[in-house]
Amino acid sequence: MAKILFVMTGADHWTLADGTRHPTGFWAEEAVTPYEAFTGAGHAVTVATPGGVVPVADAGSLTADANGGQEGADRIAAALKAEAFHRPVKLEDADLDEYDAVFYPGGHGPMEDLAVNADSGRLVTRALDAGKPLGIVCHAPAAMLAATKADGTNAFAGYRVTAFTDAEETLAGFAAKAKWLLQSRLVEAGVDFQEGEPWAPHIETDRNLVTGQNPASSGPLAAELLKMLA
Repeated sequence: MAKILFVMTGADHWTLADGTRHPTGFWAEEAVTPYEAFTGAGHAVTVATPGGVVPVADAGSLTADANGGQEGADRIAAALKAEAFHRPVKLEDADLDEYDAVFYPGGHGPMEDLAVNADSGRLVTRALDAGKPLGIVCHAPAAMLAATKADGTNAFAGYRVTAFTDAEETLAGFAAKAKWLLQSRLVEAGVDFQEGEPWAPHIETDRNLVTGQNPASSGPLAAELLKMLA
């Protein structure tokens, strides 16, 4: 049995360019699908958030439309009752040595907090350097922006990654409202960004790092991490 650390946003909003707060959090599918895959394979999941706050699901991710119908929405809602999501540890207290792998689900929340969280930045850098399986999906690659080395370069520079694209942000209606766009910022940080078709499953694996482009990529990403843990 492996122990997997889920690092999740503690934010319940995303501050837009005009200063307004867009209600958000984590995207439910991106947490639930990997959680079910990992626990179904017999692994243990511990959730960590900044300050140990209980993570909030984006309301939009709980709807029937977002989950292929009411049956899917009910499955997501039931899965989110798992104790792990309601008793998170403090991210700043999480000891990477206690875990075999690290996973970051997305949603717009990470754009608010994990993008600038030094504790998260140190953790993903250590996981990368230690060769531990590291999975990051959709908007959660915003956490890479806080992974700065002592020489000022980004720890993920040169890695082949994907994430929620600027095209998808445009289609979602937020590109014109955002302070910054994730794909553009990752490219500025020096990553080798790989863009797939909007909304289609797309993952990239580079050494111990697996990244997924969007919610539909969370299942394939989880499957790839399970292979690494086998």
